[in-house]
Amino acid sequence: MSEKILEVNNLKKYFPIYQGALRKKVGDVKAVDGVSLFIREGETLGIVGESGCGKSTLGRTLLRLYEATDGEVSYKGKDVLNAPKDEMKALRREMQIVFQDPYSSLNPRMTVSSIVGESLIEHGLYKKGKELDEYVVEVITKCGLANYHINRYPHEFSGGQRQRIGIARALALNPSFIVADEPVSALDVSIQSQIINLLTDLQHDLGISYMFISHDLGVVRYISHRVGVMYLGSMVELASKNALFDSPKHPYTQALLSAIPKPDPRTKRNRILLEGDIPSPANPPSGCKFHTRCMYAKDICKEQVPEFRDLGGEHFVACHFAE
Repeated sequence: MSEKILEVNNLKKYFPIYQGALRKKVGDVKAVDGVSLFIREGETLGIVGESGCGKSTLGRTLLRLYEATDGEVSYKGKDVLNAPKDEMKALRREMQIVFQDPYSSLNPRMTVSSIVGESLIEHGLYKKGKELDEYVVEVITKCGLANYHINRYPHEFSGGQRQRIGIARALALNPSFIVADEPVSALDVSIQSQIINLLTDLQHDLGISYMFISHDLGVVRYISHRVGVMYLGSMVELASKNALFDSPKHPYTQALLSAIPKPDPRTKRNRILLEGDIPSPANPPSGCKFHTRCMYAKDICKEQVPEFRDLGGEHFVACHFAE
């Protein structure tokens, strides 16, 4: 196995809730609540879960686009969360992000050349001129765009092409780790496959590690090596994709996988329908957060937080009755 490039320990990100004219703090939205994981070199870790479970917040907190409330993030042995400004700027070259929405993540007043080249100028790698344009052409060509695209604006491209621009921007600094925050969710199915294949090819050629955030389990199974399942800000299961899809241990994971459509309409599906609504992250249930919707819940689930433990073979589960 390759070495661990990123290690996260008990990461938390709380957003304060204020009320009244004096803006008094009355609580916190616990968007990410004690997540621990690791990613190896050249590996893709898929992160799945319902909308609002904290997937995107996790990715942004790792990169310090949001400042963490607590926890530890180590990238190649370097402390990310406490790194001073100059060290963090150097880390930015190695840790990049592809945003979810290709329409709002690109500046409409900037050309492709400016969008992709901006970070190169900021980090002092290039100055404006012919050499920069030649490198930008090299990067966007690698991402499936043509050289004449560098002088065009975002509104002149399709959704898939805009996402390729976002990927090119992330690749320009030659990073070794990229957070892909639902990079295909806003695209047509045919375009999705092109972007996924592009990310896979780039990983094969450049050895990039990904955190691939998505709610599409089919896409996650195709592109990921390991998969983590989040619920209400916490990681409830983390395993290799084969172990997780073939033998899920957490009741929430089992319910998610039962909802995957089957290609054969004659095949009978055993759907697991969860009752009740997702609790508020501002006031999560005591004990196991999932006990209010779990068909196997016992008294211990209401009182005691389950340990996120390894069942063997790096199959981690947060459930009292995972065995």
